[in-house]
Amino acid sequence: MDVKAIVLDIDGTLLNDEKKLTTQTKEALITAQKEGIKVILASGRPTPGMLKYVEELQMDQHNGLIVSYNGAHVLDVRTQKELFSQPLSIENSKNILEHLKQFDVKPMIAKDEYMYVNNVFDGMLDLDFSDGLFNIIEYESRGGNFQLCEKEDLAAFVDFPLHKILVAAQPEYLQENWQKIYAPFEQSVSGVFSAPMYFEFTDQGIDKANALEQTLKPLGIHQEHIISFGDGHNDLSLINYAGMGVAMGNAVEELKSAADKITLSNNEDGIAKALSELL
Repeated sequence: MDVKAIVLDIDGTLLNDEKKLTTQTKEALITAQKEGIKVILASGRPTPGMLKYVEELQMDQHNGLIVSYNGAHVLDVRTQKELFSQPLSIENSKNILEHLKQFDVKPMIAKDEYMYVNNVFDGMLDLDFSDGLFNIIEYESRGGNFQLCEKEDLAAFVDFPLHKILVAAQPEYLQENWQKIYAPFEQSVSGVFSAPMYFEFTDQGIDKANALEQTLKPLGIHQEHIISFGDGHNDLSLINYAGMGVAMGNAVEELKSAADKITLSNNEDGIAKALSELL
């Protein structure tokens, strides 16, 4: 396989469960870049929430790219040039945010350095991985390097394009209600789970594979040149698109079934292990 690019999801894939990039995985990716392979981070995260890993992996020295908002935005980290951007329309954003008012969910939207929510204190969820209640709004704002700002009516507030609307809720509630949440918009926007407690809206046709198709082909990098790694439902397009789609050992079953290869988990340096076998 003539590998020209390695594409990586971040949470549950690049990072271990402590949200850290281990030495072994970091070294494997820096070595690959020194050999001329482009490293691309592809995440549901907002662009600001990905930049620290760009620095850790020295991607700015090796022409790396970041695919953010589940594929709605692509940035060349060395030149800081926007290579692709497809946000939701303002009309769709307003309609979605209005519709969400009838559900027990916590919508979050971002613009520049701010993340906007209804109530910064109303972010508590009871999640399997947390010891007690977990403030999902605080977690998201810190992960994205955002300052928090409250807006009582997000639908009325939004008069700018959004790359993504993030909806957080108790996993059980979201599983029961996601179809009702998504149904009015399924012909006009994309909706996907990025974690059991997250459902995300992006513009129609947006996914991580589409972002790669739009930005890598002009660089002479085609599907057969790509190794991709992922763990969640929003990585499925990535796994299907790449010449070699690798599911982490901790991946959801749907992703494992679609993958060409299954490696060790994100807590066991699964990326480094797979690259040692493939490169």
